Amino acid sequence: MTRPTYYLTTAIAYTSGTPHIGNVYEIVLTDFLARFKRLEGYDVRFQTGTDEHGQKIEEKAAEKGITPKEFVDNVAGEIKRIWDLMDIGYDKFIRTTDPDHEKAIQKIFKRLYEQGDIYKGSYKGWYCTPCESFWTESQLVDGKCPDCGREVKEAEEEAYFFRMSKYADRLMKYYDEHPGFITPASRKNEMVNNFLKPGLQDLCVSRSSFKWGIPVDFDSKHVVYVWLDALFNYVTGLGYDGEKGGADFEKYWPANVHVIGKDIVRFHTIYWPIFLMAAGLPLPEKVFGHPWLLMEGGKMSKSKGNVIYAEDLVKFFGVDAVRYYLLKEMPFDNDGTIGWEAVAEKINSDLANVYGNLVSRTVAMSVKYFGGIVENASVREAVDDELISAATALKGKVQKALDEFRVADAMDEILILMRRANKYIDETAPWILAKDPANHLRLKTVLYNLTETIIIGTTLLSAAMPKTAEKVFSELGTEPRAYADLDKFGLLENGTKVSQSKEKLFDRLDVKKLLEDVNKMYEERSGKVAEEAKSETHAKAPKADELIGIEDFAKVKLRIGKIVASEKMPNSKKLLKNTVQIGDETRTILSGISKWYTPEEMVGKTVVVAYNLKPARLAGEMSEGMLLCAEDDGNVVLLTAEKEVKSGSPIS
Repeated sequence: MTRPTYYLTTAIAYTSGTPHIGNVYEIVLTDFLARFKRLEGYDVRFQTGTDEHGQKIEEKAAEKGITPKEFVDNVAGEIKRIWDLMDIGYDKFIRTTDPDHEKAIQKIFKRLYEQGDIYKGSYKGWYCTPCESFWTESQLVDGKCPDCGREVKEAEEEAYFFRMSKYADRLMKYYDEHPGFITPASRKNEMVNNFLKPGLQDLCVSRSSFKWGIPVDFDSKHVVYVWLDALFNYVTGLGYDGEKGGADFEKYWPANVHVIGKDIVRFHTIYWPIFLMAAGLPLPEKVFGHPWLLMEGGKMSKSKGNVIYAEDLVKFFGVDAVRYYLLKEMPFDNDGTIGWEAVAEKINSDLANVYGNLVSRTVAMSVKYFGGIVENASVREAVDDELISAATALKGKVQKALDEFRVADAMDEILILMRRANKYIDETAPWILAKDPANHLRLKTVLYNLTETIIIGTTLLSAAMPKTAEKVFSELGTEPRAYADLDKFGLLENGTKVSQSKEKLFDRLDVKKLLEDVNKMYEERSGKVAEEAKSETHAKAPKADELIGIEDFAKVKLRIGKIVASEKMPNSKKLLKNTVQIGDETRTILSGISKWYTPEEMVGKTVVVAYNLKPARLAGEMSEGMLLCAEDDGNVVLLTAEKEVKSGSPIS
């Protein structure tokens, strides 16, 4: 009998840097859904990967002095390493620099152009480099990008455009006919009210101001815009070549669900379905826009210095404990939070006190009282009924929650059963039953009921904590229960032998000691701050007796520069590392102004550069100049040009 198929994907990770735990949440969530569908008996295809083109990549590569391909190779390798660390069981890891993907995109672009959906024009407006998005003046929020809130810069260039408005009514009709297409429903309301009702504007689908992208093969000045390139990964990863698909495409498309962050719902529920309509391809069944994982009351940001990385969490807590926290503590449609103390306390309360304690007590008592042999002596009492009823009902409750993508609710149901089992131990008091040989058959039944309950709960928990489940089933001397049988009780074969592991599933954590160790880790990373004293790069007013003549001033060469990229220095609290375009030259200039400017605010500024300053090493990096600033009572302000002036222009 042919198994039903289930195809699910994540948004492909942008290769601009190492993903933080908020990015990792999405891949863990999707892996959980994929594992659960496999448990249900589906033929699952799970695809993830990396998005590797765009202006931001080109700029970051230039900053590091390597080619864009070298840059994305490094980052893609790091992302894949982290996915593997988190025990992600993907079937396909696609990269948008894969040759077959690039060829398919060129075919798709040309085909859409030839059928009149893409046309050539020019663009003038506002561009957000981090989001790779163009905006009109009216779309900006307080003069900044409406998606990420960062600075935008005015841009004008020749470009190809996609006729979005042509498909707007068709998309709205699709929404009406497929009410479950966007989940949660609140995301659909945002798309309709914020984008479709006001009217869709034609979308820029090529760029001519940089080169790092898939070339438009019939117009060498242009590269394909990153969003059209990236969105088609979901079909090219199945073998779609731009005209037709192979066996995997025919088998798995359309996708059952795209799992994405709520910040890119617009691209996946407006642009992507319209592209598919234009290409004559079926639309996916569902797009699930999950919420954000926040840190200390705000979205995680490298520039805010509040980023937590998966590798650090795994070092302190282990893979499965981190997976558990991410799945258990993220609401369905509201943002979740994460912090070191919160993770530790959740591990103590749920995994050590409830689940680990249940397994340990049950196995230990079976070994102590019956040499590890588990047997249903069928001496049943009324107190058993509630536990058995809860255990056999669990499958239906978990499945109902997951059918609605309410993962945290599903995890809650599993934990409720584990708590009920611990209560059952207190109710039946096996240690008292063990004192009287006349109660041994009853004691066997109690321990059998507990073992059965653990098997059912652990089977359902295995999608979240695969390695932990393996350990538990090893202790219980059995295999995971078949999904079809999870609503049945009493299937464990009599005479099964359990054995207690020397190590606990989860140790209780000393939260105070943990936080001390975490702080120590961050302090060691930050390095010594002695060198930061050298980072004062703003100009200081001379003393009266230090006045110079015009011939001295003439030695200083000042130039106009344009900041094209900026980031915080990992081992400095003060320094920003800026990539500055000065005419035809690009320089790295470090500036101790992170207290007053974020990296996002720096990008696009036209600044004054001390051009012939001798290079200096600050916090382990070479700085090739100085950005001029003014200081007023502790407040530092960059000196910028009043009007637009050509980069590299001398100041006299």
